[in-house]
Amino acid sequence: MKGKIAACLILSLGIMILACGGEGVELTASLEHIQNQEDKLAPVILTDDLGELPDQEVEVLKLIVKAARYMDDAFLVQVNGDNPDLLRSLEAANDDHIRPYLEYFKIMFGPWDRLDDDRPFIGTKIKPAGANYYPPDLTREDFRSWIQNHPDDRETFESEFTMIRRRMNNLVAIPYSDYFKAQLKPAAALLKEAAALTSDRSLATFLNSRADAFLSDDYFQSDMDWMDLAGDIEVVIGPYEVYEDGLMGYKAAFESFVCVVDHEASRQQADITGMQKELENQLPVPDHYKNYDRGTDSPIKVVNLVFSAGDTKAGIQTTAFNLPNDERVREAKGSKKVMLKNVMRAKFDQCWIPIVNTVLAPATLKRVSFDGYFYHVLLHEVSHGLGPGTITLNGEKTTVGKALKELYSIIEEAKADVVGMYMTQYLIDRGTLPRSLENELYASNLGGMFRSIRFGIDEAHGAGVAIQLNYYMDQGACHVTPDGKFEVNDRKYRKAVKSLAEKLLLIEAHGDYEAAADLIAEYREIRPEVRAALDRLSHVPIDIRPVYPVEDEI
Repeated sequence: MKGKIAACLILSLGIMILACGGEGVELTASLEHIQNQEDKLAPVILTDDLGELPDQEVEVLKLIVKAARYMDDAFLVQVNGDNPDLLRSLEAANDDHIRPYLEYFKIMFGPWDRLDDDRPFIGTKIKPAGANYYPPDLTREDFRSWIQNHPDDRETFESEFTMIRRRMNNLVAIPYSDYFKAQLKPAAALLKEAAALTSDRSLATFLNSRADAFLSDDYFQSDMDWMDLAGDIEVVIGPYEVYEDGLMGYKAAFESFVCVVDHEASRQQADITGMQKELENQLPVPDHYKNYDRGTDSPIKVVNLVFSAGDTKAGIQTTAFNLPNDERVREAKGSKKVMLKNVMRAKFDQCWIPIVNTVLAPATLKRVSFDGYFYHVLLHEVSHGLGPGTITLNGEKTTVGKALKELYSIIEEAKADVVGMYMTQYLIDRGTLPRSLENELYASNLGGMFRSIRFGIDEAHGAGVAIQLNYYMDQGACHVTPDGKFEVNDRKYRKAVKSLAEKLLLIEAHGDYEAAADLIAEYREIRPEVRAALDRLSHVPIDIRPVYPVEDEI
């Protein structure tokens, strides 16, 4: 009966144990705790008016959603090799007492609570730093030693698209196309079917090349084709971000966004599109650190999310993204910024407004706005495409991500936040954005940080925000009033943004792992006054839990 949970429940010291053949599956969190955790994620129905799409394109979108579901399956394995069996066991229990654990398992993509520092709520196994990308006992020193002793393995071992496994006394790199064949072959077939049906030639080109990439592990051409999408459907599908790899920061997680483009809202951002080189020129570092080699194509798409899958659906939801991550594509074409408008609005209404009403002083509170939130998120994504990318370290060409290893995600998220603020102010001064936004910008940014830091400082975005908030407090950019509320000082805030942007950009330009570690060690903490403010937010959802009506239609 291995992998099958029997229906009987045993209550032992307040902890339920599920009999699982000869093996026990322990529910290490109480049912009340699970329900409280799930309540931190406000359910929101995310939909778009698919009636505006031609019937044929609605069918195309549904085929893409079917393909995207395989990204759920692949990511579940990337998180934990035992996840598929554990999921089947939870489903087989078919018991009302178990159902909340099953639902929370699906939200978290495994037995570890992403809202609670990855503590296990099913079983007692501690989540490995490298998730399931590496053998669970492999250390960073083991990995680096192997590369040093087997230099011919460097490229495949550091590839974003391989799983590292032990065979006898050796380590081997297995391509995603082999390891995830059961998920990628049917996903590729669905993409090919959608490509044959759509009348959007740019979409057909991307879907065909991405299907080919699933079977070859060569994503370059499909990333190039993705940059050229020009129709009503915007889709991301495949391995992209490396946040789940906490060991080396190399391995890409499977994810998907299936969206409908808001063409009018996208056109409103047209003034910022194509300003990549001008913005690069404004970075507060010497010119020789600036990256003028990236492509100038920097489209901004505003979309409504219809379905998401994999990495992006696990725990905290994404509001916007900047892709692709391949520096070769960025140097050839630039990168695309995609704003998930319906997700942003849902987070603003459900989480952001209740938070700022609780933590900000009255004079600061009255200056917050959705536009202040929206444009900082937009320029955050733009700023992912600014600054160092390919660098020379110890005489060899590498990337910032490879140089900073597992610290890269934290530094890069902080950089994008801070440079995003710096560039928003520049666009206000330039006249591209309205001067009235300046009154809203810093107050909105301060309030928004309390939303992000609630994700936890072990997570890249939350850690990056902790660095910013503590740095700004030290610089006098914000302070705590006698009643424990936070108040902003715009003049000092603007100055602190510039100095922190310089620090982060220079860490990346130098590929300085030690400087990154020192900055994180100094500023990644939740100070008592911040903790007191966070403790007052127990009634506020941490994030949203999207419900996708399109799933009921396929």
